Amino acid sequence: MARLSAELERYFFDEACPAQVTLADILKISGERTFGFLFVLLSIPSALPVPAPGYSIPFGIAMLVLAIQLIIGRDQPWLPKGWYKHGFPIEQVRGILKKGIPFLRRIEMLSRPRLSYICASLPGRMIIGVAIALMSTSMMIPIPLTNTLPAIGIFVTGFGLLDDDGAISLGGLVICLMGLILTSSILIGIALGIDAITNLING
Repeated sequence: MARLSAELERYFFDEACPAQVTLADILKISGERTFGFLFVLLSIPSALPVPAPGYSIPFGIAMLVLAIQLIIGRDQPWLPKGWYKHGFPIEQVRGILKKGIPFLRRIEMLSRPRLSYICASLPGRMIIGVAIALMSTSMMIPIPLTNTLPAIGIFVTGFGLLDDDGAISLGGLVICLMGLILTSSILIGIALGIDAITNLING
């Protein structure tokens, strides 16, 4: 399988594309490692330094559905048929990929098959699935700072899954842990703030 960045460049920029592309169209270039491919693609918009608005919640839901399937041991992902037909404007997709492909290429420079049992074994995939499920849930919280770091964690972990690189997936899991700490700290801070304001009002 060619490098993902090269496949995306070819499909979206070098070849003629319709005005709208669907998830079914995109999956044609996924090869055998569909889980990793989907995690990488669905996390890119929120993982970018300037994320595209409106993607975190629907893509977070999709990645949560996929993560649960990893946890229960599915080899191939399942998504509702209607999701495969949903169209995305080609110019919007190209705009996201122009920012995301350089990020992807930097990881590809480090990637190679190693520690493959982390990505291939059921326990390893279950741990990855749990981490991605938590990060996907975080992405759906409509609070600043709870989207980008979790999305980066999913992106890196998913890329390791895609390229059969357990070392990169481990790095992604570390980022997921950082994202969990950040999100938890924000939610605890908000809860404490609300409690303090309530106590002040009730005096």
